[in-house]
Amino acid sequence: MRKIKSLIRKNDKRTPLAVTSDSKNADNTSQDADIKRTVSQNNTPIEQTRWNGWGNVSINKKVSSHGAKLIKSHIGKTKKLTSVSLQHVLKTVPTSRLPAELTDLDMVSTDQEVRLRHARGQSFPDWIAMHSGDFEVFPDGVAFPESTADVEQLLKLAQEHDLIVIPFGGGTSVVGHINPQKGERPVLTVAMSQMAQLTHLDVESQIATFGAGTQGPAVEAQLDEQGYRLGHYPQSWELSTLGGWIAARSSGQQSLGYGRIEQMFAGGTLVTPQGVLNIADIPASAAGPDLREMMMGTEGRAGIFTTVKMRVQTQPEEELFKVAFLPSWEAGKAVLKQAVQSNIRLSMLRLSNAVETNAHLHLGTSPSQFLAISTYLKARGLSSDKVMLTYGFSGDKAQNKLAVTQFNKLLKKNGSVTGKITNIMGSVWAHGRFKFPYLRGTLWDKGIMVDTFETATNWNRIDEQMAQMQEAVKTALADEGEEVMAFTHISHVYKQGASLYTTYFFRAAKDHATTLKRWQKIKHAASTSLANGKATISHQHGVGRDHAPYLAAEKGELGLQVTRDMIRSLDPEQLMNPGVLLEE
Repeated sequence: MRKIKSLIRKNDKRTPLAVTSDSKNADNTSQDADIKRTVSQNNTPIEQTRWNGWGNVSINKKVSSHGAKLIKSHIGKTKKLTSVSLQHVLKTVPTSRLPAELTDLDMVSTDQEVRLRHARGQSFPDWIAMHSGDFEVFPDGVAFPESTADVEQLLKLAQEHDLIVIPFGGGTSVVGHINPQKGERPVLTVAMSQMAQLTHLDVESQIATFGAGTQGPAVEAQLDEQGYRLGHYPQSWELSTLGGWIAARSSGQQSLGYGRIEQMFAGGTLVTPQGVLNIADIPASAAGPDLREMMMGTEGRAGIFTTVKMRVQTQPEEELFKVAFLPSWEAGKAVLKQAVQSNIRLSMLRLSNAVETNAHLHLGTSPSQFLAISTYLKARGLSSDKVMLTYGFSGDKAQNKLAVTQFNKLLKKNGSVTGKITNIMGSVWAHGRFKFPYLRGTLWDKGIMVDTFETATNWNRIDEQMAQMQEAVKTALADEGEEVMAFTHISHVYKQGASLYTTYFFRAAKDHATTLKRWQKIKHAASTSLANGKATISHQHGVGRDHAPYLAAEKGELGLQVTRDMIRSLDPEQLMNPGVLLEE
């Protein structure tokens, strides 16, 4: 039986990398220094990660006093909720129900803390459970397979003993993908953390083969050693995994330049209860439905990805991140739409509405910095309607020079303000872009509850959709006399439309249960505002359990039935993560 300390990832166990060509470009290794620093966090013992929050225990993100004051000016005076200790929760972990045939395997642990740390993700209900101590259900055991054969063995035993199987990547789900449910059947969580290496690199075809449990920093660190990059950077990048990105159809911050996970995933191995499905890494095919596309987004219902083949590229010569301010939301939106529809070579575009712009300027600065920036922008003619645009370029210097020139023309045409201060803000954003999840813990300690949701829709509905969902969220607690603060940004752009990402704050109630009820009301209001057939219930977070009740509005009943039939053809006994993606 594995103990916690045996779960530390060790680089000296790495499988020797096979490179199938001499043509790798060793000169293009300009990997971002922050990426390399973050990698070291993934080699720390499990005890050094928070059991009831986000990330490494040694990392915190401060919130400025005037930033917290701004939020409280909207939602009112706050009071911190209590938090139980790890030792308190460990006493509530019941005896494992797994049969001896599983507990006798070296790769299976029934250790109480291991089970606790694999019982919840990072959704708001998960945070309530972790701080109140009311976990409700724990997995009966956690398996740590090291090969596809190990996963095959686990699924075979799960069939024989009628188990529930939950795939576990980085544990970063914010919509309830990995939570065990009450029931008579024992639950086995399968953690993929031991399959976390780059095992083959075909530099001629630019295809890299990884274990599906490889986390974001380890993906880029191992590719960087060979002069390559994947370029998938979701907000959860520090902890989330390749397999999780594929299973939930993830999108990264620089998806405009590098593509979404759909463009990166070339093929791989999916172990299902019906057998092993090998998805060939062919660039394109007209031979019927695309199995690669069909298996993405199945959220652990069809099986477990073990090895994945990813389309990579050589390291860019140069990467730039900048900030500009524009006089209005309409001006900012025009820049985004014109840039993407005219094929300007950017790697990212992110437009904050006026409320978010003001909030970010408060939360991310000291009072003196805020005053300096505000004075500068006001002197340049911008009012309280101003919006902030964060944007990036990735490529060789000649490509970037052309793209910067083209984009600057668009900015100037739409009344932008740029300069030394805004360029510094771009660098600051890039330096700390993976630290924002830590802010949730800081605000929690102040009694400020925060959560997010996101969608995507066509350009002709962007304004209407944003207005509807913000109004739904802000008024969700009106019957309690509570105010909710909400703001939105566009985070991913397409020629057809864009994604909308909304953050909202509300006060903690008198206890955990009442606070959770407040969140449930807001979540329902937000989801209902999206369930209109014209916007997706999720652009990048997946469906999980939280969004499953609203999926029919997007897919239709026949669409749900087609999805259900496909999944049951691979898992007729419903071993795999039942209740996720599709309500049962």
